[in-house]
Formats: sequence, structure tokens, C-alpha cells
Amino acid sequence: MQVYTKILIGMLVGAIVGLTLGPNSSLLEADLYKVTSWDRLDLQIDKDDPSTALRLPAKPKSPSGKSTAPKALRLEILETQDTELTDKNGDSETLPGWSKVNLPITNQLLLRDKTGDVLEALGDPEVGDTVPLWVKHKHTELDSGGFTVWPIPISDFGDTLISWMNPVGDAFMRLIKMVIVPLVFASLLVGVASLGDIRKLGRMGVRTLGLYMGTTAAAVSIGLGVAHLINPGSFIDERSRVALQAQFEGAAGSTADAAAEAPSTIENLLNIIPGNPVESLVSGNMLQVIFFAVLLGVALTFLDNKNGQPVVTLMDRVQNAMVVIIHIVMKIAPYGVAALVAEVVGTSGFSVLKGLFVYGLTVLIGLALHGAIVYGLIVKYLAKLPIPGFLRAARPAQLIAFSTSSSSAALPVSMECAEENLGVSNPVASFVIPLGSTVNMDGTALYQGVAAIFIAQVFQMDLSFGDQVGIVATATMASVGAAGVPGAGMVTLAMVLTATGIPTVGVALILGMDRLLDMFRTGLNVTGDLAVTAAIARNEGDDLRVLTKTEDVRDAKRGFERRLDGGQEPIEPE
Repeated sequence: MQVYTKILIGMLVGAIVGLTLGPNSSLLEADLYKVTSWDRLDLQIDKDDPSTALRLPAKPKSPSGKSTAPKALRLEILETQDTELTDKNGDSETLPGWSKVNLPITNQLLLRDKTGDVLEALGDPEVGDTVPLWVKHKHTELDSGGFTVWPIPISDFGDTLISWMNPVGDAFMRLIKMVIVPLVFASLLVGVASLGDIRKLGRMGVRTLGLYMGTTAAAVSIGLGVAHLINPGSFIDERSRVALQAQFEGAAGSTADAAAEAPSTIENLLNIIPGNPVESLVSGNMLQVIFFAVLLGVALTFLDNKNGQPVVTLMDRVQNAMVVIIHIVMKIAPYGVAALVAEVVGTSGFSVLKGLFVYGLTVLIGLALHGAIVYGLIVKYLAKLPIPGFLRAARPAQLIAFSTSSSSAALPVSMECAEENLGVSNPVASFVIPLGSTVNMDGTALYQGVAAIFIAQVFQMDLSFGDQVGIVATATMASVGAAGVPGAGMVTLAMVLTATGIPTVGVALILGMDRLLDMFRTGLNVTGDLAVTAAIARNEGDDLRVLTKTEDVRDAKRGFERRLDGGQEPIEPE
């Protein structure tokens, strides 16, 4: 069974586990509250005595002033008491009014409670203890009638199961990311040094960036067009809007804070030049690693062959060793992928997916159109390759990108797909694909275009033509520096919304489906990397040809099959 078939099976198993046994599964008992905004909870030691009201401390600021990632508070539900409410239309509705929960005493709570007032009110418990408290549910009356309630319960078993599976997915991601920096640095240095002509490198760089920026602008435009045609904001009712904002308000606030701290475009461009190349290699700043590798590769071409060749030979051997590590890691890919997909599907939940179905469908239609039209034209007319063969050759990289939601994690596989499955030369693949993994965010840019229009439609805002041109320009330019921004997709979306005057609180509406849609848009990003790479390779004179399944299985030196079958050999130092 081929490796990508095993990965597909892993994805399917993960999706089934997430839907049936995840924290939001309708098949399991909802007996847990998981809250990130601690200070929003209305707590009382005695629900009949308002004087025992308690408010947990908010998340602290880091020493730099930035918001830290919120820690989820797990509250075991002991019992729930309902209350009957009547809305403005005179209709009655029975909803949870109070819930008795167990509050765990953790180190995080002690660190947040700097004054000690909370612990004193609870009777000075120790870490590891649990204290019974009452949670008063928040009810928001809707203009259309009815109420929403917060917090929303999930399954303790499902949440625990996903937390047990998470280390498998995390280990898989770490193993892949482990080889990214040495592989990119080594392969890029070897590729640039083997060109031997800085003018050829400059010409290839201008064409590569031009294609990447052009496809990104096209992606945003397609996203805006599809959003206007389908009008997904009109399908969100008031109940869904209020519930989503309440559920993801805390995470949306963190995203807005990160966007406010994000560097400007000029700063991002200047940050491409590393102040300390070793630090860039250690931290994994890919744009800086690329810059230093290219510059060092160019410098080696100015040395005579005797002095430059040992360095290039060493880096070539490092590159080959990194490829072998990737093949070893791919042995556990199905298990890692299953864990990652189970977490995504399980934490999204059916209610969120149902409420944002039309919005998600709009994004997927836009991604499909961009892939079929823009990438299809590039593959057929610039790369001059058959589209079905190209998609088959790109499948391993697409599956890794889809399951991990990371272009960087898929980078080693993308490079091998380009060289082994399409016949792209190492110098071209080593330069174009690492650059694409950091600056090519077509799927994310399209997603931002749809999200901006969707949020504007929900808030009933009319965007002018100039506003929409601004969305295209901002999303396109943000993609260049997104590699320097943590959580690039949502943070740059907050930047786009701010630049257009759309309320950033609208980010809360789409956070529930972001991780799932991120899988699709990352798959498109990687497809774009390979399409542009093939086009540049054809322009540089490479003889491209799609590797067939038979050749992949027969030749152990090409493709993904049987690369480890040659066995191991002892190597003695000289």
C-alpha cells in the first residue's frame, strides 16, 4: 500500500474519531465546561448568597505587554438547575440557570491570583484540590426572540481522549519540522552554488516573486467575487451570531492583540536580513535562513573550486540525509495525521459546522476555482504538464499540508515531489519552494477576502469599491511578511479588517471553523508552490516529466516508495 493511501486512511479514521468521540460529539454526555476567558465566569460559593460571589483573575500580560495564550479552565459539571425565561415576544424557554462545578486548584490559578484573595475566599486549598462552586449562566436575549446561553458544555471523555491523542500528532509535527531548517539551508546553498551565475539567480527570483504575488492577488479577487455571489453573511441568523461571538470572544481578543503588535510591511522586509544568522537558524526564521543561504551560496561561487567544493559537498550530503529522515518519519505519518485530524474535527463540533456551513462552502468553492483556473493555466501553459499527472505527483505534499495545516511542515515533501515526481532540477526546487512556503499564501489570502466580506455582511456594512481594492492590496502585501507573524492567517485577517474598517470582533464568528478551513487552504498553498516551481523550471530549461506509479514503485531512488529498502551500511570516519 502506497504511503499517501495510508495517510488518506489515517485522515478518515481521525475524522470518524473526532465526530463520534470528540469533545463536541452528540453521542457523548456533555459534562464539562472548558473556558478560556476565566474572568467572564460568574461564580458563587453559595448560589443563594450573592455576597459569596467570586471572580477569577484574567490572563496576565507578558513582560513585553503582549497577551499570553489563554489557558483553558476545565470545570467538571456536578449538577445543573434550569430556569424559565420569557422573551420580549412572550415565549417561554427553559434554559440552564445554575451549574454546580468542581474548580481545580492549579499552578496557573495560583500564579494569576497575585493578591491571594481568590484562594482565601475558597478556604486556602492546595494545588491538586477541587472546590465546588456554582456557575451562573449568561443569557443573551435576541432581537428576533429567544435566548443564547453561555458557557456551553462539552464531553469530558471526548476532551480527554483528544488530549491523549495530541502527543502523537505533536510528535509527528515536530519530527517533520526538525528537518526543515537544515534541509532548506543545505539544499538552497547547494542549488545557488551550482547555478554559478548571480544574474540567472536574480532573473529566477524576480519571476518567482512576480508569479507568487500575481496568484495571491488573483486569489483575493476570486474570494471577493465568490463571497458577493453567494452572500454567506445572509445565512447567519442572530442566534448563531451571538452564540459564536460569546464562545470565541476570548480567542478573538488575543488575535486582535497579536495583530496590533505585528510589525509593518517595511519592518518585515528589513527583518529578512538576519542580524545573527546562527540565531535565525536556531529560531527557524525561514526568510532569514533563505537570505543567508542564498548569500553564502553566491559567495562560494566566487571562491576557487578547491576552497568552495568541500562546503558544497558537505551541504549536499546533509541534504540527502535530511531526505532519508523524512522517509523514516513518513512511516508514522498515518498515525500522526489521524491524531491531528481527530483534534480538528472533534473540537470544531457539529453545531459550529452547521452554523457556518454556507460560509465554509463559499471558501471551498473559491479555493476550487482558484486551483482549477489559476493553477490549471500555470500547469498547462507555463509548465506544459498534464493536469491529472501534476495532481498525482503533488498528492503526497498536498496530503501532508492538508493534515498538518502547515506549508513549512510539508516543505521537505514538496521539495521531493518537485524533484522526484516532476523532474525539477535541484537548484530550481531548492530556491522556489522554500520561498513559496513563506511568501505564497494564496489559500489564506482568498480565505481572508471571503471572511472580510462575510463579516461585513453579518454586520450589514456596505463596502465601497475602494474598500475592496484595499482588501486585495492589504491581503496581498500581508502575505509577504506573514512568516514573521505568529498565527499568520488569523492575525493578518485582523490586520485586513482593521485597514478596511470592519469590526475585528467579527473574527470570533469564524474562529470555530478556522482550523478546519486552514487544512484546505494550506493544501492549496502547497499546490501553488509546486505549480509555480514547475513553471519556473520549464522556463529555466528543465526537462519535466511526471513520475508514473510503476516507476515510483520500481525505482527505489525516486519517489516515496522503497527508499529505505536498500538497508544500512557501516560508515567509518576517514
